[in-house]
Amino acid sequence: MTDEELIKKYVPKENQTKALEKLKSGYPVQYIIGNVEFYDSIIKVNENVLIPRFETEYLVDKTIKYLSYLNINNPSILEIGTGSGCISIALKKHLICEIDAIDISDKAILLARENATINNVNINFITKDITEFKINKKYDLIISNPPYVPFNSNVDKKIKYEPQNAIYAKDNGLYFYDLILKETKDNLNKNYLIAFEIGNKEGQDITNIVKKYLPNAYVLLEKDYNNYDRYIFISNNELTK
Repeated sequence: MTDEELIKKYVPKENQTKALEKLKSGYPVQYIIGNVEFYDSIIKVNENVLIPRFETEYLVDKTIKYLSYLNINNPSILEIGTGSGCISIALKKHLICEIDAIDISDKAILLARENATINNVNINFITKDITEFKINKKYDLIISNPPYVPFNSNVDKKIKYEPQNAIYAKDNGLYFYDLILKETKDNLNKNYLIAFEIGNKEGQDITNIVKKYLPNAYVLLEKDYNNYDRYIFISNNELTK
């Protein structure tokens, strides 16, 4: 279905002309409609949160697969940079688990809580900067789709409407991977999984970061449906595709 068809389907007729004008200006159709489908969930979106992408559904799918492979049942989960809450909501709907999900944005957390209510799941959403996340708690899974686009990248112009701090990262896109691993390496249970979505040229650099903080970890780089490097999975046990 085209963006124009989506507007005609979901936007009231009296608002369609204005909506189509916004669409022609490059404004994302997801913000116009106000929600997206993500991994069997309806997720409300606005300019305070990143629009969930299909690639991130695959991150959820692979994460569930590897948790099963590692025999990690009823996992305790930490999501970092939850945004709309789509990843945590999808995991909660498909696993018996407990989830803490943090984001630096109050407005994102408010929307994530609303999305959890819409999808009838219970998640502990916390407004918190990862640099301030100092708790004596262990997790089986740490998952994140952090900002990873280098500031000098050529990107789709439509992303200018999305929160820029959810897209771009310092250190050539690597800043948050280093920060997350540094801040949470002591919050992992003995049998653990870390799941990241990554930029398609960042695999080796992130692998090097992993080895700096978790020198004995196994690292698996996976591709998305377009055959681009897109995910890294890290565990104390060896993983196979």
